[in-house]
Amino acid sequence: MTITVAIAGSTGSIGTQTLAVVAAEPDRYRVIALGASGRNVDALVAQARAVRPAIVAVADPSARAELEERLPPCDLRLGTDGLASIGAEADLCVNGVVGFAGLAVTLATLTAGRRLALANKESLIAAGPVVQRARRTPGAELLPVDSEHGAIHQCLRARDPDGPARVAQLVLTASGGPFRGRTRADLASVSVEDALAHPTWKMGPKITVDSSTLMNKGLEVIEAHELFGAPAGAHGVGIGFDAIDVVVHPQSIVHSMVTYSDGSTIAQLSEPDMRLPIGYAMAWPDRIATPFGAIDWSTLGRLDFEPPDHEAFPCLGLAYAAGRLGETAPAALNAANEVAVQAFLDGAIRWIDIPEVLSRVLDRHDGTRADSAEAVIAVDGWARQEARRLVEAAA
Repeated sequence: MTITVAIAGSTGSIGTQTLAVVAAEPDRYRVIALGASGRNVDALVAQARAVRPAIVAVADPSARAELEERLPPCDLRLGTDGLASIGAEADLCVNGVVGFAGLAVTLATLTAGRRLALANKESLIAAGPVVQRARRTPGAELLPVDSEHGAIHQCLRARDPDGPARVAQLVLTASGGPFRGRTRADLASVSVEDALAHPTWKMGPKITVDSSTLMNKGLEVIEAHELFGAPAGAHGVGIGFDAIDVVVHPQSIVHSMVTYSDGSTIAQLSEPDMRLPIGYAMAWPDRIATPFGAIDWSTLGRLDFEPPDHEAFPCLGLAYAAGRLGETAPAALNAANEVAVQAFLDGAIRWIDIPEVLSRVLDRHDGTRADSAEAVIAVDGWARQEARRLVEAAA
């Protein structure tokens, strides 16, 4: 049976690699919907001409005229609601939208009772309690696309789903980014080009900067708690933040690990290739037949591990703090981070100013509960405004 696929964020890194997975498994998947921001019309038109989807959605309504002229015949949908709507149209939606903007796609897909392959970690982090309620919709499934969480998902397959969890620790691996080994003093004058020079992964600029500050890993800690920490989840093992650890692993071969109560650790290893976790999330509980990320064991020389440097990379500790506060604190942290990272990319602040902006926004967070999507959106807006004010003051 052919599985229908919608891809939100189709012109980005995750979207283009999802299309590569579909191309490698043409008898298994068929793309029926593409969604994008609308900023890269040429790429979206090329994708639509290649896969001939029934639906194309763009968040930016100003792209309408050009798209109507250049797209093959399709149902063109516009605006945030139009982009979110594709989540209900296919058997499976891959959400590769960057940032908080992906929340609408996440909620639309889950409330429609569809499978969500989630690369947009920010929506789960910022609106965890709201997304958890949507996950309880009959038929809804959430499979992580992040390589680390896909790895944990695979490692948890080693346990008996009907027996006690016996999970003692989740261990997320971090490459260390381009600044691994540098001190806080060394990082005072790094450039945007330095921060974007990731040693092992090719990603978009926002997530690459997040990797350089270790904020990406901090957000993944919160995401791991939302996905696996609570016993209510489909794969929940009932552990808290104290049992979720981060270790720096520069080769990016071990993608994460699960340690059980008897001391046994199960790890998932592969070459760094995002098509593997994308394909895993799409095919679960089966696996795709294309060996993305296969390791040549005759050439694999060494695997190194070291603890993260919290002094040089304080964003990791800020994420743990926000996660422990819970409710809308992660939303405030995530929003402030999006503003601060963009300010750094625009040359408005220094790299070392990013954690200072986040810390001050988190200090001012009032503890608003995440009891609705509207509450989360309100805190997101407040935190962005606060962060912009701090950026302007630092400029």
